[in-house]
Amino acid sequence: MVKRVEIIGDYKSDFRPHQATDAALCHAQTATGLELLIRWLSTDELDKPDGMDRLRRAHGVLVAPGSPYNNMNGVLAAIRLAREAVIPLLATCGGFQHVILEYARNVLGFNDDQHAEYDPYASRLIISKLTCSLVGRSLPITLVPGSATARIYGQAQIEEQYYCNFGVNPEHVLLLRSSRLQIVGSDPEGEARVVELADHPFFIGTLYVPQLRSSETKPHPLLVSLLAAARNRENPHDCR
Repeated sequence: MVKRVEIIGDYKSDFRPHQATDAALCHAQTATGLELLIRWLSTDELDKPDGMDRLRRAHGVLVAPGSPYNNMNGVLAAIRLAREAVIPLLATCGGFQHVILEYARNVLGFNDDQHAEYDPYASRLIISKLTCSLVGRSLPITLVPGSATARIYGQAQIEEQYYCNFGVNPEHVLLLRSSRLQIVGSDPEGEARVVELADHPFFIGTLYVPQLRSSETKPHPLLVSLLAAARNRENPHDCR
């Protein structure tokens, strides 16, 4: 059976993380042997009935890097759909940031929470500019033992490459730590780098871009695990 994976993002052929996303999914597809239909879904399409309909029929969703997205509200709606409809989701870089924002607004009830890339002068920023750019840097991350992400990697100490300038506002980390959207990966300074949603078969956000470390001979485990979760998702037509 063909499994459908939708990539949320405004594709740019010369943007390295987008090139890496296409390649990493191909690597993971070869590793899993799945027959896949992989398509990019631009954020502008998420305001159209057909766009959200495509998401409802998806077996897996990858929210790609590349913020600011053309349509922030569309991305937040897509993340909410994956969260509530139990669609496997992996969100990286800008996707991670919007997972945090969606959860803060729609679950924690902070409707005024904002992302500094869109509104740097907002009164409440849950996503703020990093004190130091992480673009192109490879840095260590410690995963919470026993977390889904640690099980996927098979270890608690990892190193990954970043492509971002924004992250979780340190002032709101304690709020997130008390929620079901758990911080399961942190940098040496304790700043949030990986989150996962409890009681969801696969809902992981990484501030880094795992796609950048994938290769034909070593597909990235997070991409392989996303496709494995997509394989296990029942035909969406049967559960709508």
